[in-house]
Amino acid sequence: MLTGPPAMLPSFLGDAPRFLFLTGKGGVGKTSIACAAATSLAAAGKNVLLVSTDPASNVGQVFGLEIGNVVTPIPAVPGLSALEIDPDQAATAYRERIVGPVRGILPAAEVTLIEEQLSGACTTEIASFNEFTALLTGAESTAGFDHVIFDTAPTGHTIRLLQLPSSWTNFLDEGKGDASCLGPLAGLDRQRAVYAEAVAALGDPARTRLVLVTRAQRAAMAEVARTHTELAALGLRRQHLVINAVMPAPRLPDALAQAVRDREQAVLASLPAALAVLPRDVLELDPENMVGPAALTRLFQPGASAPAIVDESTPVALPIGVESLDGLVEEIAGQGHGLVLLMGKGGVGKTTIAAAIALALAERGLPVHLTTTDPAAHLAETLDGTVEGLEVSRIDPAAETERYRQEVLTRKGASLDDVGRASLEEDLRSPCTEEIAVFQAFSRVVNEGRRRFVIVDTAPTGHTLLLLDATGSYHRDVVRQLGAAPGTRTTPMMRLQDPDHTKVLIVTLAEATPVLEAQALVADLERAAIHPWGWVVNNSLAAAATSDPLLVRRARSEQAEIAKVLAADAHRCAIVPLLAHEPVGVAALHDLVSARAREAVG
Repeated sequence: MLTGPPAMLPSFLGDAPRFLFLTGKGGVGKTSIACAAATSLAAAGKNVLLVSTDPASNVGQVFGLEIGNVVTPIPAVPGLSALEIDPDQAATAYRERIVGPVRGILPAAEVTLIEEQLSGACTTEIASFNEFTALLTGAESTAGFDHVIFDTAPTGHTIRLLQLPSSWTNFLDEGKGDASCLGPLAGLDRQRAVYAEAVAALGDPARTRLVLVTRAQRAAMAEVARTHTELAALGLRRQHLVINAVMPAPRLPDALAQAVRDREQAVLASLPAALAVLPRDVLELDPENMVGPAALTRLFQPGASAPAIVDESTPVALPIGVESLDGLVEEIAGQGHGLVLLMGKGGVGKTTIAAAIALALAERGLPVHLTTTDPAAHLAETLDGTVEGLEVSRIDPAAETERYRQEVLTRKGASLDDVGRASLEEDLRSPCTEEIAVFQAFSRVVNEGRRRFVIVDTAPTGHTLLLLDATGSYHRDVVRQLGAAPGTRTTPMMRLQDPDHTKVLIVTLAEATPVLEAQALVADLERAAIHPWGWVVNNSLAAAATSDPLLVRRARSEQAEIAKVLAADAHRCAIVPLLAHEPVGVAALHDLVSARAREAVG
């Protein structure tokens, strides 16, 4: 049971409307702030529903109980309940609503075909979106709640989710197609009124407030500025800014702590103009992980748990078995070409590690293509320069969708009359077309690893698993069509499963939630017969040189998490220390690769 005085409410909770959305770059602390906000409102006597729309939700981990796809009361916080929109469960229920009525009526082969058509990522997206819109439009599950707080997926996925009500409403207004979605549109027309109401709820500031969560880091701030502009264009103009986990002034002289403090204060002093005018809350870095109601209550109370001064002569011990990132790069380089996928939770530093590995390979004279599948990518900003032999690109959903549309219109439309071409163009306006286009672009990247190194900075976990789901669906379709002669074609999934072609690096932080999510990701990959090649523990305080009490307290909590990684069949594990300066630019990325434990400051 939660006891003690309620937390001070930050400004974004002042006069809060019924719906609050928290969004931002992965790893900035959206879930912690959403949970803390829900806990605070409940402590103030409100009935609150906390909803996660993240395909890789960890709300249950914060409160220490299973939540899932049903409204679940939180025993330790009276007045608070939680719900995690589970994409797989939502998709299963959606498929059954469509297939159930025809099972036993249509031939078994036709029912099987419909089920296969409904097995892709597009179906999962529609199903999750239906659950989301129902919560906005008076669903029974939200009755009686004063506030519904949405803890959303990382920015790119959330932008897509918030665009969907308008996208599907427009698509239904123009007439629905079926070829590009291979079946998932079957139940959409019945939802027209619900989608229109969802659009109205999202655009009404009396009902909805958007909370942009970020860190005092250059890349995170640039991304949240873009998010602000994109969401304002969608009609969500009542926005608040929360800058999370800001380093307080060091209590003792410490090079790393002061460097982090100085660079964060510089970012705060030069906010983009669009963000500087927003209502703003600044939250200090807490020495403990945000797990449990007591920790959540403390989040909105600066200095509530200042750590005691520690003995500088007792360094934090690192487990045996870790190495530098340079060691992994050297082993990768020995093959001469191949695909390297960097995967993990949002905000763990996949983009930085991907850029550093690509740069190190290019500096060895090897041809390298560095690309990303992340809708909110910032590869160019991280690299901040050019290197001979290194190509940098991005799988841009909008560009790939337009390319796919033009290819289909050229290939299939040439022989059609005006009516037929108009019908084809209508089909291609379906939001599901993007799934096909992005999958094709990803397939090209996968195959490119046969002739040079391709380093892929993937989107955060949930989004990437949906992409792999589409890859698996295509693989199963090809195998079914080829029948007894599967060896006549190699699918992208086969290349991902081939350890001689693909190396998967799991990137994490030495914190409980990222490690737990990374372990769940590994389990998902193993079920797809994709075996991780190695791990990277990024931004480690345990590997850095610091005597600051707050940072040492956090460093000591890392030891157990690093040990979990090493125990999880991690044959290769590189540990990258937190650096005094952000690893942005060619020179800084070069230093990151060779950074050794406790040699990061000096």
